[in-house]
Amino acid sequence: MADITLQNVSKSFGDTRALDDVSLTVANGDFVVLLGPTGAGKTTTLRLISGLERPETGDILINGRSVLDETPAQRDVAMVFQQYSLYPHMTVRDNLAFPLRSPILKTPEHEVKRKIDEVAEVLQISHKLDNKATALSGGEMQRVSIGRALVRNPSIYLMDEPLSSLDAKLRADLRIELKRIQASLGSTLLYVTHDQIEAMTMATRVGVLDAGRLVQVGTPREIYEDPVSLYVAARLGLPRINELPCDLFPGAPLGAKTIGLRPEHIQHGEGKPSQVKRIERLGDQTRLHLTLDGHDIVTLIDVHTGLEPGDIIAIQPRNALYFDAAGARIA
Repeated sequence: MADITLQNVSKSFGDTRALDDVSLTVANGDFVVLLGPTGAGKTTTLRLISGLERPETGDILINGRSVLDETPAQRDVAMVFQQYSLYPHMTVRDNLAFPLRSPILKTPEHEVKRKIDEVAEVLQISHKLDNKATALSGGEMQRVSIGRALVRNPSIYLMDEPLSSLDAKLRADLRIELKRIQASLGSTLLYVTHDQIEAMTMATRVGVLDAGRLVQVGTPREIYEDPVSLYVAARLGLPRINELPCDLFPGAPLGAKTIGLRPEHIQHGEGKPSQVKRIERLGDQTRLHLTLDGHDIVTLIDVHTGLEPGDIIAIQPRNALYFDAAGARIA
């Protein structure tokens, strides 16, 4: 295991500032997720840590040592990409063995077999070891891709949206698998995604990136309940937070421009009358789509509600979040 420290790291590509003065520490055994939209700087962060890119300013430390002058191989990191990156003509066994047989590692064959058997059992693909990679499903191919990183037993695992090309059920299954694997190995893992569900369900800590700047780091619960800005508040939560003018309800603090209301933070039965536009019955929850003074609002209601489109329901804020004109949080 190892820890990672980024100290005031910046990186540009031409006129584009990919990372801007980013400082971050990933402790031993942490599962840290970097969350943000396309272009936020997530992949650039991984490439800098792995040694595929070099920062313009700042330092990168692994286990307390600067690695700026080390090659990717010397840094002892393993990266899992969005695409599977498997050799289609090889069996699963040979795909897993490939990094171990490299001229750098020169792993003895009996050790290669032992590591492959261990990783295949962890990934639950032991019965697929003699299959060609082309005979696997998408989820199985991604397991093998992850396995190619696991067999090396590196100090750090870097994962670049490895589940984004899978269907919804496979993503849900592999989220559980990845968390289980990371916990059982006690490994240090830095994972980047734009998917808030992955961040909420897998991370011990979440870092939110905005246009190359790391704007908040905390546990998923801290980020959700105590966001520093409207941008951060909108990154987590499904349905997403309602962004409304602060004068829509009384009680806004001085300087507030926007009130942020998460669906579960809207009280029903008192307050201002709103009209039901649509009802989404999702089994475990029911979403109520309302309109109030021309503003659309989504809230949650009892799954057995008898409300129908066109009905009127009174609502008022509970535990509202307030933001100024720049989107910064007002306590």
